[in-house]
Amino acid sequence: MFAMLRRCHWLLLAACLMLIPGSTVLAQEEFKTQEHYIKSSHMIPMRDGVKLFTIIYKPKRLDQKHPIMLFRTPYSIGPYEPDRFRRSLGPSQPFAEDGYIFVYQDVRGKFKSEGQFDVMKPLRSKPKGPRDTDESTDTYDTIEWCLKNLKNHNGRVGQWGISYPGWQTVMGMIDAHPALKASSPQASPADMFIGDDFHHNGAFRLMYTFHWLAFNAATRSGLQDKRDRPVFSYGTPDGYEFFFDLGPVANVNKRYFKNRVPTWNDYMQHGSYDDYWKKRNALSYLKGIKHPVLNVAGWFDAEDFYGPMEIYYTIERETPKNQNLLVVGPWRHGGWAFGKGDSLGDIRFDSNTAETYRQQIEFPFFQHHLKGKGDPELPEAIVFETGSNRWNRFDDWPPKNVVPRNLYLREGQRLSFTAPTKKQGFDSFLSDPQKPVPFSAEIRNTQGHTWMIEDQRFAARRPDVLVYETEPLEEDLAIAGPIIASIQVSTTGTDADWIVKLIDVFPADTPNDSPRGEQVQMGGFQMLLAGEVFRSKFRNSFEKAEAVVPGEINQIEFDLRDKHHCFLKGHKIMVQIQSSWFPVIGRNPQKFVDIYHAEEKDFQSATQRVYRSQAKASHLKLQVLPAK
Repeated sequence: MFAMLRRCHWLLLAACLMLIPGSTVLAQEEFKTQEHYIKSSHMIPMRDGVKLFTIIYKPKRLDQKHPIMLFRTPYSIGPYEPDRFRRSLGPSQPFAEDGYIFVYQDVRGKFKSEGQFDVMKPLRSKPKGPRDTDESTDTYDTIEWCLKNLKNHNGRVGQWGISYPGWQTVMGMIDAHPALKASSPQASPADMFIGDDFHHNGAFRLMYTFHWLAFNAATRSGLQDKRDRPVFSYGTPDGYEFFFDLGPVANVNKRYFKNRVPTWNDYMQHGSYDDYWKKRNALSYLKGIKHPVLNVAGWFDAEDFYGPMEIYYTIERETPKNQNLLVVGPWRHGGWAFGKGDSLGDIRFDSNTAETYRQQIEFPFFQHHLKGKGDPELPEAIVFETGSNRWNRFDDWPPKNVVPRNLYLREGQRLSFTAPTKKQGFDSFLSDPQKPVPFSAEIRNTQGHTWMIEDQRFAARRPDVLVYETEPLEEDLAIAGPIIASIQVSTTGTDADWIVKLIDVFPADTPNDSPRGEQVQMGGFQMLLAGEVFRSKFRNSFEKAEAVVPGEINQIEFDLRDKHHCFLKGHKIMVQIQSSWFPVIGRNPQKFVDIYHAEEKDFQSATQRVYRSQAKASHLKLQVLPAK
């Protein structure tokens, strides 16, 4: 959600994909907003008296009334100079060309807004007092001010945003202003302990959390940059080296943050799923959403995929009759908002998927609900099937006609849809915290995006990674829906991480047609399709960690998240299992301790076993579509 790079302002925004209009700017033809819009700046008062800095772009055309499009962000709404205009307005260029009133706002405590910034600030409990504020009330008050003070609007408001601005959009949906007629939360986080930016299944996402908090959550008094961005230098392009030399996580504050990043300190005090995290779980507030919602996610989003999917699922459960739509494409974090979307990393998708989304889904959705122009007749789910590279439309997600099938680990490093029959069987490896498995073959100090679809041969060749694969498929096999890892495991330690990856292995004669050039060897390419981590001490409860009994066999089940993919005829399916994924996931000492305060002496090697017998059959649960 929050990757940050430090170059010029607009390049930074494009790289992090948090302020998506900035990203859109770089990929589209220039639209000269100054010729068509009037810019004004305002300090909009909230109910507690705090004023939020807001820039408004109004169409010069007065022959019709325009709807309002609201964008709230902690990543700056610049340029701030009165005579400098954004080169792009709204989610994409057609919005600016057709005429909307665009309202951009620095959220509370960021850049030119007053108040205190609180990362993922929890909603106030009900009933709220007349001066109680949160992101929901700030959105409501902003809309109310706009309706009263802006001329020539049609009384309808839409809100959109990607990642943190997507979360702001979700907050605006809760106890929504009556004028809010359409929302599109895109790649929004939902739960920062279970599945989004900072933790996955209780495992700490070290590389990303460090980077985002360093650049976005330092106190204003500790900033070194007038644009509200602190300066940090890794001193090396090699993130693996940087974070390994760092040692235990406790060294972050000692060496670098020095108590200037309060949120980091908070995280270090909340190592289990306690009230601190539960209050920040957006899913618990998603009741009574009455207006249309367009949920957007990317299959290869490295920051926030759990969030948008669970937001969609939660609204479906809570308000099943509401128009709650889902769009998922073959994109990185926010990749639908810029460029063509015809490839990612070394994989081609054979069409301009991002352009299709912007032109045929997003723009018609808002046009219909805010301007009453036509009905795009969007189905419940529009999802891109990777592998076959085609868009599919479903009335339900997952599709109702999927068939559950188990893919079993077998002897001889094989995968099979037939369950094991032997009474005994396991594979083992030594997991050494001094030699953790890298998450990527690239040399970089931020996690980036393409590792989510990267060739996994670099990992398959390590002795601490178990590898299983099928024979070449005799026919296409398409999956749609959640992928569940159900593994039977033991360790000689008292805690362990388990990483399970589902991979599409290309035939040996695949031509070298990578977008990055023919020098990339695509024959035998191991395309990462899905991967997830689970921390053993949370196997019974995320609220209460429990030590593992050395040698005891435990069944651990966890979600690798939804996918829609076709393994083509001649391809093979592979599963890799490992116990480190560094430095995306911080090292587990493999000893039952408070990892956030562990010392170097706590880190120990452990022998891990994965069982594949008749009684202890490790497998993946897939949702398979009937053959066409």
